[in-house]
Amino acid sequence: MVLKLYAAPQSTASLRVAQVLHENNVPFEFIPIDLRAKEQKQAQHTEKNPFGQVPYIDDDGFVLYESRAIGRYIALKYAGQGTAGLIPDQSDIKALALFEQAASSEFANFEVHAAKIAYEKLFKVRLGFPTNEEVVKGAIDQLNVKLDVYEGILAKQGYLAGRELTLADLYHIPFGTRLYRAGLGDLIDSRPNVAKWFNALLARPSWVAIKDGITSTA
Repeated sequence: MVLKLYAAPQSTASLRVAQVLHENNVPFEFIPIDLRAKEQKQAQHTEKNPFGQVPYIDDDGFVLYESRAIGRYIALKYAGQGTAGLIPDQSDIKALALFEQAASSEFANFEVHAAKIAYEKLFKVRLGFPTNEEVVKGAIDQLNVKLDVYEGILAKQGYLAGRELTLADLYHIPFGTRLYRAGLGDLIDSRPNVAKWFNALLARPSWVAIKDGITSTA
């Protein structure tokens, strides 16, 4: 059976999973979930994802939610096709540890701050609520500190976990692109090594295929 992705076409978590599917050349059927209609809160959805969120996958009866977990599952199950090494070989404990370090950094040092900016300057504005500029300033200040560290890391190596692309790099794209939408792309562009790294990620066919919305490939 073809893997099914239950997701919203432009949600950051949904895009994260769709990109990994493309990187690993995994055909999938996209089942769109209408967030505005709160389809994710309906019983048939919460039976699969009890948190009432997107995305989740159904891989021949195996149901999994949480985008980072799904990405890891796909990268491991389909390691023999598409982009190799999105998760280092389990036998290389040092490479695996460096990957986990980079993956933790993506969540704790990048997304936690970028998400606040996206929420305040994009999501709340779309709903007609005022932006809390104090929250935005705090998140920008934190990102400036964190991305200075990224600049140093990427001055020494091509990717966050070393010389090879991993999920830890790809996972930056959804909220990284939201920074540009919020008019704060200079957080990335002002740092040459970060900008080179991020622009290379954006040029990957896997992102180009989904950046305007997710569609089925099977």
